[in-house]
Amino acid sequence: MTRKERVTRAINKQPVDRVPASFSLHFPEEAREGEAAVVAHLEFLQVTGCDVLKIMNENLVPPIGPVHGPADWNQVPTYTTKDGFLAKQLDLTKRIFDAAGDDVFYLATIHGICASTIHPIEPRYGYQKVREMLVEHLRENPAPVLAAMDRIADALCELVSASAALGVDGIYYAALGGERHFFTDEEFYQWIAPFDRRILQTARQAGVYTFLHICKENLNMQRYKDYGGLVDVVNWGVYETDFPLEAGRELFPQAAIMGGLANRSGVLVEGSLEEIGGAVRRIIREFGPTGFILGADCTLPTEIPYERIRAAVQATVSSERED
Repeated sequence: MTRKERVTRAINKQPVDRVPASFSLHFPEEAREGEAAVVAHLEFLQVTGCDVLKIMNENLVPPIGPVHGPADWNQVPTYTTKDGFLAKQLDLTKRIFDAAGDDVFYLATIHGICASTIHPIEPRYGYQKVREMLVEHLRENPAPVLAAMDRIADALCELVSASAALGVDGIYYAALGGERHFFTDEEFYQWIAPFDRRILQTARQAGVYTFLHICKENLNMQRYKDYGGLVDVVNWGVYETDFPLEAGRELFPQAAIMGGLANRSGVLVEGSLEEIGGAVRRIIREFGPTGFILGADCTLPTEIPYERIRAAVQATVSSERED
């Protein structure tokens, strides 16, 4: 069974020879673009043995000028795949795809509408501040902010379609906005969910699998329940938001579940290789191997030794043998 076959069967809740594994991290600054990024992705794949190659996306929506109020969001232009940041990401995707071969399951990283909207101002104001600014400006005068978000969503839809045309197997949609301490439920449904759903629907129409990553802590997971018909795999901060794997399976009964391990602490980061293997076998035994992809809450630390990830992947093989 190839890695791509293994992942596809897991998504469709069919029997697999072992539980597939998917981990990712942000590569060092010097390996985030060009040939260095291609080499970094290939090395990660070869050393860790992961079944999924998540193509990292460091090509963010470019900075704009100062934003002091809602009207300043008019600075956000219309983007196409000919714009530099999107063209660079598609070029990286093609180069990795050509170099790594057909065996692996490819995921294109798509920063969701909330993250992509704050990226143009984050370098100027900082992450926490821009999260607060987005909420404040939408509450003050939503029209120009939503118009900017609409233009950004169009660009993300183009990126999804173009990535699918290059041959990726799925998109990894990193969703923000579900945290209780920013948007209310009503605001989320009005301002965030429609864009999320549009982009996920574009992936559906392009014929690729959709991996929904629900990012950050203090999540109201119920906000994403209605996304169920648009997603094939769901991943979230099991430990960050205290929402266990089994609860996710109940909330998204039609989807496969990805996760099981904490990403910034816990056994994968701090335990011995033997402890990592034991934890993986326990997770698979308790949750079951069907419709499950082993992963972490989010990206792993850049500096984590690859042997730790490989130990987790190899434990899926020994777990199968124990069964």
